Amino acid sequence: MRSVYLSSLCPASLALALCALALAGCTTVSPEAIAANDPLEPMNRAVYRFDEQFDRTVLLSLAGLYIGKVPKSVRTGVHNVLSNVEEPVTIANDVLQLELGRAARMTVRLALNSTIGVGGIVDIAAKHGLAEQTADFGQTLNRYGVGEGPFLVLPLIGPEPPRDLVGDAADLFIDPLTWLPPGWPFAERLGIAMGVHVWEPYLTHARDVLLTLELEKGSLDPYATMRSVYRQIRADEINGGQPAVTDWQSYK
Repeated sequence: MRSVYLSSLCPASLALALCALALAGCTTVSPEAIAANDPLEPMNRAVYRFDEQFDRTVLLSLAGLYIGKVPKSVRTGVHNVLSNVEEPVTIANDVLQLELGRAARMTVRLALNSTIGVGGIVDIAAKHGLAEQTADFGQTLNRYGVGEGPFLVLPLIGPEPPRDLVGDAADLFIDPLTWLPPGWPFAERLGIAMGVHVWEPYLTHARDVLLTLELEKGSLDPYATMRSVYRQIRADEINGGQPAVTDWQSYK
């Protein structure tokens, strides 16, 4: 998931974002936006500008503190633990995608890292040829012929077309952390699952911000560049580098 905590927004920032959405909704959509399957482009551009400013002023500072102050070995351990607790979601989606061999490998990986790897702190499985792989419900929906839908950019979350937005919700439902332990209030369990589900992508996004800014710096239209790059990366995630017949093909 490419998500961060929406609750981290202060009320004033959220109000500004909502005003931007309202103003963008009154803008005429260009033929180019329609051709790019981006009928919400005016709104998306406003949200993109908000997200970009947040990245520059907040996220880069947090990333700098995390990467600069936390030892690499600790950061690696945090990554390993968060990835390990997300393995059940990957396994479930592998099964739904009928990738049973991969599901079996990921199950062995989960067992090794959860036991010998001390809860996933040490990625023992990778040393035995079981590298980390991910699968999400957005990919599963694609496997069953569900298209991306109109392009959509959300505050702080970033690009999140309808198929992947539904997929993220389904992944939270699948996540065992949402249901265990049953004695806890459901809201607390869901909150913990969401925290785990978004924190590692949040850190990854933070590390990628500088690269993204450099990529968009030389572009005449940074928003269009972001949209194109996102679609290409997502197609690679879903299809191993092969363009998806059910996804929008505007990668130019």
